[in-house]
Amino acid sequence: MKKLVALLLAVMMIAALLPIVASADEPVTITYLVTGDIPTNRTDEVLAMINEKLIEKVGAKLEIRWIEWTDWTTNYNLAIATQSGDIDLVGTATDWLDAWPNTQKGGFLPLSEEMLKEYAPLTWAAIPADHWEKCKFNGEIYLIPEDQYAQWTNHGFMYRGDWAAEAGLADGVHSWDDLGKYLAYVKENKPDVIPWDADGNGSSYSQQMSGGWQTSHTGNIYIEGMGVDLFYGESAENPYTLSTYYLDSDEFVNFAKTMKSWADAGYWRTDVLNYTGDVAAEMKEGTTAARQHHTETWTGFRTEMENAQPGSDLGFFWFGEEMGNVVTLNITHGAMAIASSSKNPEKALQVYDLLRNDPELYQLMMYGIPGEMYTLDDNGYIARPEGWDEAVMGCTFNWWWGRNDGIGLRAADRDWETIDKLYAVYNEKAVTYPYGQFIFDRTNVSMYLDNLSNVYNTYMPRIVFGMVEDPEAYVAEYRAALKAAGIDLVMEEIQRQLDAVYAK
Repeated sequence: MKKLVALLLAVMMIAALLPIVASADEPVTITYLVTGDIPTNRTDEVLAMINEKLIEKVGAKLEIRWIEWTDWTTNYNLAIATQSGDIDLVGTATDWLDAWPNTQKGGFLPLSEEMLKEYAPLTWAAIPADHWEKCKFNGEIYLIPEDQYAQWTNHGFMYRGDWAAEAGLADGVHSWDDLGKYLAYVKENKPDVIPWDADGNGSSYSQQMSGGWQTSHTGNIYIEGMGVDLFYGESAENPYTLSTYYLDSDEFVNFAKTMKSWADAGYWRTDVLNYTGDVAAEMKEGTTAARQHHTETWTGFRTEMENAQPGSDLGFFWFGEEMGNVVTLNITHGAMAIASSSKNPEKALQVYDLLRNDPELYQLMMYGIPGEMYTLDDNGYIARPEGWDEAVMGCTFNWWWGRNDGIGLRAADRDWETIDKLYAVYNEKAVTYPYGQFIFDRTNVSMYLDNLSNVYNTYMPRIVFGMVEDPEAYVAEYRAALKAAGIDLVMEEIQRQLDAVYAK
């Protein structure tokens, strides 16, 4: 009997130990918070392959939490504000994803040099010391910059080179005046085409269009992350003095008058502010002649247009071209942070370090399964299978916070000769973004910024699309509303903080 009891006790002890042993072998789950709609292609299949390799290398697996584009700003910030250990890696940005406000609110974990060196050694070694400085708040590192990926997100207009040539613009569209001539030609000679079928409802055209005119006609430089798109430095030569463009510049009035004349000429729909069409699809169908977006989009869309409209020779007029006014992208336009409540920050850094620097993992994430989803041509460029449809056959991780030119691959179907020619112009003319270490503290003026945002969103769409009777009078009304909303107090505070950071 004693032997039986002893045997039962032994079995019970072994059984009790089994969950502990098993749990010791369980991989740690690292949750990656990212903006974007949930993919319907082969992302899950590729993620499973990535996780096999992550488990093998660091004993972790990646899980993705998507913040879909519907009401994305609110939901993204809410996820960070209400975190409870449910997120680890957070894709962020100082210009479009409130990285600094979320840092100031305690949403992200400070990263010590020792922690980065131990758990993200490849990333630590690759990022220069002055770049780490631009990722600090109150002396501590909070962001990991995407600074090993060359990109240009300055906006402009894509246009059909074949139609521009017909319009007498043999060298293409290189100014707002050229753009007006191009749109006028299309309106007069292509009866089935809307010159620019803009999706004006809920779009961000206010900043892009108004700011585009501004950088094309002045030396002003946009200051990112201010909460409302009214604040620019004077010029590359005098970047730390605020421009008063929106309060007193004649060029802003000229912009409003030009947009009114374009609206009256019928270059877009009369109900543009309510329209939500797909401009890209319409361009490929040949029913619209222009698309406003940024350079990176143009590089791929040029190929799509050539396939859909052979000989279209899609060109790109970039905002600022007349003045040679172009600024290098802020290195924290894409950045990675660790959620402040992450239960496994060290493991999260290990995962990020591999996804950014390990060629096999990086290329799986960016391009999919080699030999099946792509092959390499003689130039080492990616060639996709015949009939390729990214939305169905590809993988989507929106890895906008750790791209790496050193192990990245070029797409074989892009016109790199034309693209590199434009990039060379940018590289020649660009100035370095001058506000990388400016973290605006909104505490004293947050109420005024909210008021200014409301005024901006009320007036600017109508100015941008010429939906006013008297542009000059409407601009005067807008300026009075900005004054009443407290713009002078806000500009005084911004200038004070700029002086504190950059005063010699």
